[in-house]
Amino acid sequence: MTERWEVRRAGPDDATHRVLMIPGALCTTAFYADLMAEPALAGLGTIAATLPGFGRTEEPEDVSVEHYARLMSDFAAEAGCDTVVGHSLGANVAIEMVAAGLFTGPVVLLSPTFSRGDESRSLSVINTVARVPGLGTAAWAGMLKLLPRAMEDELPPPRAHALAAAMADNDPAACRRILRHHYAYLDRYASLVPRLCEAGVPAWVVRGDRDEVGLTDAERRGLEACRNVRTVTVPDAGHFALVEQPARVAAVVLEAVTAAVR
Repeated sequence: MTERWEVRRAGPDDATHRVLMIPGALCTTAFYADLMAEPALAGLGTIAATLPGFGRTEEPEDVSVEHYARLMSDFAAEAGCDTVVGHSLGANVAIEMVAAGLFTGPVVLLSPTFSRGDESRSLSVINTVARVPGLGTAAWAGMLKLLPRAMEDELPPPRAHALAAAMADNDPAACRRILRHHYAYLDRYASLVPRLCEAGVPAWVVRGDRDEVGLTDAERRGLEACRNVRTVTVPDAGHFALVEQPARVAAVVLEAVTAAVR
């Protein structure tokens, strides 16, 4: 099945340590290109894999977060990855991987959503509109057409156009179905902070200082009280710190890999 996935690899084939990188909703492995090219990670094997269903890849029958966690855990095992990096929805998949005991290595969580109320307003609006009979897929198709102009203001100029185009090139029906299951997953928990803490694996929660995804005061206190979790704020970055400040994110990834060695 993975032969039909969209996968990007970097680093030496005989690397002692490998890192699996999971993009977020609507994103592809292109969003990890800058991070994977950082000199600090040159000695690592880095493997990015688009969540099946995004970037015009084939979506699985089961698009629940729990099923994605199983798929990515199996892929991490096959690829020999001892650390996982996830961005946005990919970070939520990584949380479920460790919470379900499917992956026991360190995780770097870039802008995860810990509760439904934290999710970005634009995504919440489109998810609500898409549930109206007769508007679902059409609403997503309309949003995808508007994405390039909106996203080019959020992404760094050298890469903005290409990355915005990659986000726009998604199947509206697949987006509607996957994001509906994402919200259903968030509805099953008041907050994912306890699940992350109870997993007991080393985890870094990384957020840009102007991230549009929220974090409640209670969630922040819960993360700070968790012995296995470290919170990192990346200055001068929004939701896409991995593109805006790849060197700073690479330093965190390297720290996580060091924890995997220990």
